[in-house]
Amino acid sequence: MVKLDETPLPGVGMRYDFDGRFGKRVGVITHRDGRRELFVSLKSDPDACAQSIVLSEDEAEVVSDLMGGSTVTRRMAQSMQDIEGLAMDWLPLADTTPFNGRPLGSTMLRTRTGASIVAVIRGGGAIPAPGPEFLLRAGDTVVVVGTAGGVVRAARLLNGEADDKELVRTSRSAS
Repeated sequence: MVKLDETPLPGVGMRYDFDGRFGKRVGVITHRDGRRELFVSLKSDPDACAQSIVLSEDEAEVVSDLMGGSTVTRRMAQSMQDIEGLAMDWLPLADTTPFNGRPLGSTMLRTRTGASIVAVIRGGGAIPAPGPEFLLRAGDTVVVVGTAGGVVRAARLLNGEADDKELVRTSRSAS
């Protein structure tokens, strides 16, 4: 099994790398703005980059799919499952969200789904603990925490895919 090293890069993002075959070190730097940087260096000098390619968020998703998924994503999902009853997800708000330009409080998310928005990612930056007056925008990514069912209901509500009767029905059946 390949040992993946994870290194926080303050103000930049995160570095993930491993020793590859043939004396190379292979890795990815995930920038806070969504960019991904693939790099190759020598095992003997992992900080001296021999080659790098910067990918946009969309390009990185395509490469990830082509490579068969993400060890980091699987690790993160596993660590979230280790906390009994807690689920967390990053939910992008579609262009069709009924909450575009409306205050977060108008969603009544916690009351309707049992999940809470703990942060909003917008334009590469994070807005932690937004208040009820915070205006949501299509294209935002909201960080939602709750039960697994609550997070699913929140995703459906925020993107206009469920009505209150359906949310109440699924909320009761999940209890």
